[in-house]
Amino acid sequence: MKICTYYLNDKKKDLIGVLLNNKILNLNVFFGEIILKDLIVIPNWKAKVEECIKENLNDLISLDQVSLKAPIPIPTSFRDAYAFRQHVETSRRNRGVDMIKEFDDFPVFYFSNHNAIYGPNEDIKCMPEHFEKLDYELEFAIVIGKEGENISAKNASEYIAGYMILNDISARGLQMKEMKLNLGPAKGKDFASVLGPYLVTPDELEKNIVSKNDLGTKFDLKMSCYVNGHLLSSGNTKEMYWSFEQIIERISYGVKLFPGDIIGSGTVGTGCLLEINGTNKLANLNYKEQWLKNGDIISMKIDQLGMIENKIIRK
Repeated sequence: MKICTYYLNDKKKDLIGVLLNNKILNLNVFFGEIILKDLIVIPNWKAKVEECIKENLNDLISLDQVSLKAPIPIPTSFRDAYAFRQHVETSRRNRGVDMIKEFDDFPVFYFSNHNAIYGPNEDIKCMPEHFEKLDYELEFAIVIGKEGENISAKNASEYIAGYMILNDISARGLQMKEMKLNLGPAKGKDFASVLGPYLVTPDELEKNIVSKNDLGTKFDLKMSCYVNGHLLSSGNTKEMYWSFEQIIERISYGVKLFPGDIIGSGTVGTGCLLEINGTNKLANLNYKEQWLKNGDIISMKIDQLGMIENKIIRK
């Protein structure tokens, strides 16, 4: 099922619903004044939602009557991993350095700003300095559904409430400056990340599984990013070197994870302008770099997960 957070266009109160053929069933009518991260900790919550659907198919709201927010508008935490080998290899090659051998040792991650989350159709407001090499990053993400610590990869799928698209907006100028100090990325990724459009539960993706074992699950889901209607990035979730289950194992080592925590996959190969520009400049020294500009529209699609589309606005 696909669960969303939304508000009616004439009201601003956050509501949660389940998507049914481009219409929404309001779940707050049945579960009270709760938000999505409260819903996913209710025992057998999916079965209870299914009961609501069966009994109330006439009480639906059209999508054009609502505005979607990020499924988890303010996560309890937000970590982003580095799981696609192609992105790491290509980015390092473009900088003239060898692939780092430690990439194969364990999945790494950084903390991003869980208070700077945008919804799937919101305008992204950027300050002038953000436009110094402003970039998108094509990723997907999971939501943690229950509390746990020292979780093994073979059991980690039990902790995944669902999946969604992630656009990790990055100010590369700021990022490059701060990473010279060997700490970060931080400020270059501190101001905007997009999540949505829905929380898609794991059962929806079963037909897309290409492998499943004690190291985790791989899905065959095409990923693409368009800027102003032009396809710039494409990849597939099955290209992840580290599975989300392995990433959970690493993150939860000695640390509790909580319902509503967000974990990103990292950027798919070709999934950002930094990588695309670097590759093109290696082939042609006269290549003119492309970065996001005021008024650009970024559209990201992942099979089964939907689409997010955001306009870049200068503050």
